[in-house]
Amino acid sequence: MDVIFADQQLGHHPEAFIARGRVATNPERAERAGRLLMAAAGAGHHVVAPANHGPAAIAAVHDAGYLEFLHTAHGRWMELPNAGAEVQPNVHPSRRTGNRAAGARALGIVGLAGHYIADTGTPIGPATYHAAYWSAQTALEAAERVRASGSAAYALCRPPGHHAYADLAGGFCFLNNAAIAAQYLRERGAPRVAILDVDVHHGNGTQGIFYGRDDVFYASIHADPTSYYPFYAGYADERGDGAGYGYNLNLPLAHGSGDSEMLAALDNALAAIGRFTPSHIVVSLGLDASEHDPLGALKVTTDGFGAMAKRIASLGLPSVLVQEGGYLSEALGGNLVSFLAGFEAGFKPR
Repeated sequence: MDVIFADQQLGHHPEAFIARGRVATNPERAERAGRLLMAAAGAGHHVVAPANHGPAAIAAVHDAGYLEFLHTAHGRWMELPNAGAEVQPNVHPSRRTGNRAAGARALGIVGLAGHYIADTGTPIGPATYHAAYWSAQTALEAAERVRASGSAAYALCRPPGHHAYADLAGGFCFLNNAAIAAQYLRERGAPRVAILDVDVHHGNGTQGIFYGRDDVFYASIHADPTSYYPFYAGYADERGDGAGYGYNLNLPLAHGSGDSEMLAALDNALAAIGRFTPSHIVVSLGLDASEHDPLGALKVTTDGFGAMAKRIASLGLPSVLVQEGGYLSEALGGNLVSFLAGFEAGFKPR
């Protein structure tokens, strides 16, 4: 299987991460991508760099004001007196009351940071936009190869994307790579696209982008968000809105769930995806469901990732595999290799 990777993604070096009131080293480090790349190459996968597909496919998903903010935020931030090294919001305005959504661009950079960044785990440094742009290009390259071949490709994207809304960064994510890939496929003739998210965290941004649509089916298997990020989305009663009602499926798992619970939920998700009859599937591949992941709340084993992949591959759909979470542990590379091997073993194109 082709592995798509852009070296430009390594330039993003977030420092700050505030969790439970403590400042810690941000776990979304460039080393993640290096370990995944080494493991994939070591397993014999062909690594290729993406072409630059341009900004239009990103703008098809993300708000223009938000993209302008991401592109200019760090430069504007550094013009502030006594500014820290990274753009980090110190205000978190509610989007429900009293916000200036229509006039967001008129705000100063501190106000814009609060408007466009959801949490304190998603700081913007000097190379963040460039890295996120090439992360999206990585997903687009995989989507184009899958569109042309009808097969599968793995996009080693970093920073990840599934917590990013059309106009909001969060959860280490800036541009929603899976959503960008799905929209790209739709605009190039795919009648229906399914997105299957198996990250330990619910992909609230992806859900939000497609919540009112019936041409993209979103299914997510994740740890119960009651006491886990993203907290405010990912519940089973979130089914979609308007034309999108019934095209959103959340399957939250109790914390500590392992292979058997994950595979049972996956069977439910795959059955729902099968009823949707998509022409293509985008998989938001989070390896942070691992029993060894430092942020994980689930207990999926290395063999479990291979079993998951084999079942997903059995759909026989052209498949874009997009890297999401999966943080530093000794098992990280092995989990990816297991998933890719399982997928190749189970994939029989229709």
